[in-house]
Amino acid sequence: MLRSVKATRYVTPLREGGSMPALVEADDDGLYVLKLHGAGQGPKALIAELVAGEIARELGLLVPELVFAELDPALAANEPDQEIQELLQRSAGLNIGLDFLPGALPYQASVGPPPAAAIAADVVWFDALVTNVDRTARNTNLLVWHGRLWLIDHGAALYVQHTWRDPAEHARRPFTHARDHVLLPHAGSVAAADERLAPRLTRDVLAAIVQQVPEAWLGPAEAAGQRQRYLDYLLTRLAAPRPFIEEVERARAA
Repeated sequence: MLRSVKATRYVTPLREGGSMPALVEADDDGLYVLKLHGAGQGPKALIAELVAGEIARELGLLVPELVFAELDPALAANEPDQEIQELLQRSAGLNIGLDFLPGALPYQASVGPPPAAAIAADVVWFDALVTNVDRTARNTNLLVWHGRLWLIDHGAALYVQHTWRDPAEHARRPFTHARDHVLLPHAGSVAAADERLAPRLTRDVLAAIVQQVPEAWLGPAEAAGQRQRYLDYLLTRLAAPRPFIEEVERARAA
């Protein structure tokens, strides 16, 4: 279960991301990268962060700890930038935070040794499962910290949620974006990764992850049905044979 913290000090905006996350200090004395529900994609980006991030963790991939973070709009008072001040005020209430990794560097394929082939394949498999389109050479959303590869920023995953148009059909589609994945050139067999990873994501595991999505991000009147929609989509995507495996292996061979 995700812990809950309260943001006590607004430190600085992180302007690298399009959603303008913030670095905040919380009441547990930790520093967190705060993703705000008042930003462009709204609460759905936070849902994707939670669901995809916790799936990755279940698979044994490294993801900074995720926490529920309560934001008091009064913290915006000392921010001189009006745009950021308004964003913080719109985001009052429940947001999501990622543990800040001090000294972490963005992953660059051209710098240092590549990740092990099995790890690269596991990340590619995970991104294909959750339809994460945002792990390219242009924007890797990977950090290197203490010599290990950490996955961040999954707000663009599960993009079916923005329309929920034909979710069952969407769930059975290949993942054509795999050809642009920054780790694909270093990946080992994705079919082997499938054998390692798919058994870990049981119905109970996925249901427990989806159950953590707060009503505040779903709408109290619709929360139960919305959670079931996410669970059904993921289970359909995981149903064998998984069509994204063949597509990713073709892209890897090319």
